[in-house]
Amino acid sequence: MAPHGLSRQVWSWTFYDWASSAFATTVMAGFFPVFFKEFWSTGADVTLSTLRLGTASSAASLTVALVSPVLGAVADGSAARRVFLLWFAGLGIAATASLSLVPGGAWLVAAAVYVVAIVGFSGANVFYDSLLVVVAPPGRSDFVSALGFAVGYLGGGVLFALNVAMTMWPSVFGLASAADAVRLSFLTVAAWWTAFSLPLALYVREGEMLGAATGMAARVGEGLRELAETLRRARELRTVLLFLVAYWLYIDGVHTVVRMAVDYGLALGFPSRTLVAALLITQFVGFPAALLFGKLGERAGPRRGILIGVAVYVGVALWGYRMQSVWEFYVLAGAVGMVQGGVQSLSRSFYARLIPRDRPAQFFGFYNLMGRFAAVLGPLLIGGVSYATGNPRLSILAIIVLFVAGAALLTRVQQPSEVAD
Repeated sequence: MAPHGLSRQVWSWTFYDWASSAFATTVMAGFFPVFFKEFWSTGADVTLSTLRLGTASSAASLTVALVSPVLGAVADGSAARRVFLLWFAGLGIAATASLSLVPGGAWLVAAAVYVVAIVGFSGANVFYDSLLVVVAPPGRSDFVSALGFAVGYLGGGVLFALNVAMTMWPSVFGLASAADAVRLSFLTVAAWWTAFSLPLALYVREGEMLGAATGMAARVGEGLRELAETLRRARELRTVLLFLVAYWLYIDGVHTVVRMAVDYGLALGFPSRTLVAALLITQFVGFPAALLFGKLGERAGPRRGILIGVAVYVGVALWGYRMQSVWEFYVLAGAVGMVQGGVQSLSRSFYARLIPRDRPAQFFGFYNLMGRFAAVLGPLLIGGVSYATGNPRLSILAIIVLFVAGAALLTRVQQPSEVAD
């Protein structure tokens, strides 16, 4: 057994979050929005570059949303969730490294490569989330889920801190400019993601694969049949459907904040370096906060913890609308760090309690579909409202409706009387 009574398999699973969170922090939340606006979309109006970025994010999310349930069905039918996770991770890693090769002004190429990277990152997360029911000990899914997010915040924050230092003092690292530092940062993310995926590849097991005679075509056919059965069962599980709709609404706001916060700050005229540095607060506050939310979920129930986090997001959106100074962005980054991992981890563990144990990847395929469709609407909404009105402040108010509606539906989701761990 590993430290704290958790198995090596659990720790290996959590370290994939350490690996992939480097993409979420350095690339998705940090440098890509800045580089896209200031390097790849140079000369374009800030509202136009925001629309381009939002459209690219939405296209990637839509792609993952459409394929997630089918992929989950195929993986459950062949006990191949780990294999599919590693395949999608490899796709994301290759695309992330390729961002370092995109020349200045080539915003369309950068957007296309970014779409592929997000597809790899998000597709891998479908299978990573579904493995929670395999690795978590009975009665500990809330804590294990939170531990994954906490380790991810720490790992992503460590590399992000190094990458920020590279851009602020490029000469110290033997680099000619901050732009060179950003390019190198994309490569460090790819290397980090690769190295820390190895424990999951080596130590997480979920059962035997189908025999060698079972080809991919047969797996897809069986997976589609399993998907039809899952759809039938999902219609019968009213609690699951109600949760998925609630999750779709409130997670729209969460994902939009992650992907568009830096772009929003740039549109308000804040310096890019200070905005990127502020994200470090989110990462390092998020590490202990996610663990605390895991304990809160075990003691008070995951639904109550989610509602607390959503309420904080409403306050962040209201303050963000009136924000005037960079110091306020730092405060809001800290507030987001306090609840972001908690909302995500408790949502994942709460859902794991609600679904049948025999088809976790399929049901988590629908779970991620809701999240990805939310990320289709949110960034596009931010970009569209900003471009149509010429006032980026108005766009942030839209997500308040999503948070409130999601929370209202979540209060109607019946909590399971027994923990289905």
